[in-house]
Amino acid sequence: MARAELDKQPIDVRRMFDTVAKRYDLTNDVLSLGQDRRWRKDVIDAVDPRPGELVLDLAAGTGTSSQPFADRGATVVPCDFSLGMLQVGKKARPALPFTAGDATRLPFADDTFDAVTISFGLRNVVDPLAGLAEMQRVTKPGGRLVVCEFSHPTWKPFRVVYLEYLMKALPAISRAVSSAPDAYVYLAESIRAWPDQRGLADMVARAGWNAPQWRNLSGGIVALHRATA
Repeated sequence: MARAELDKQPIDVRRMFDTVAKRYDLTNDVLSLGQDRRWRKDVIDAVDPRPGELVLDLAAGTGTSSQPFADRGATVVPCDFSLGMLQVGKKARPALPFTAGDATRLPFADDTFDAVTISFGLRNVVDPLAGLAEMQRVTKPGGRLVVCEFSHPTWKPFRVVYLEYLMKALPAISRAVSSAPDAYVYLAESIRAWPDQRGLADMVARAGWNAPQWRNLSGGIVALHRATA
């Protein structure tokens, strides 16, 4: 998943995602109790890709999130900084144009894409504000941004339970299904430290996007932010 300034990360994030690549999709499905499939559909509906449009899917991983755009008739470019993820994805989906890229230094010209989306990857960019600004740069005027990211459950009692799951159950379950369970300790901590819904909307606006708004999914476990260039 596209990341920036990796030497500033507390762990080697690139290597971490290379390591989990082989069983990444299975692990996500198990840990989310299957809800990740619904969240991906919500992303597709929010982007609303049209035949002939060019869509950039950042933090695309193995391309699971990218294939539905192609199925809708759009041209999708899955972009990720993890070569391990890209290699697994290319074997599974050879027709997709997987591209290696850093979220804060995207290898694309200004005003290239009709829509840009990133799912569960923005919080792992060392400088997410710079990443959002770079996404704005490569998006055509009037183009769309959709960010799907873990957020803060809206019901406080459930938030307490959710955090207990993240910090205790999630790493334990990942040991049974993941090829690198220790990585999920880091991922749980990154989710807990991430801004709430309004905080991310403010960040999107500071990066130059217009009219950011959000919709909560699964009671705020995940939030879908949208804006226009």
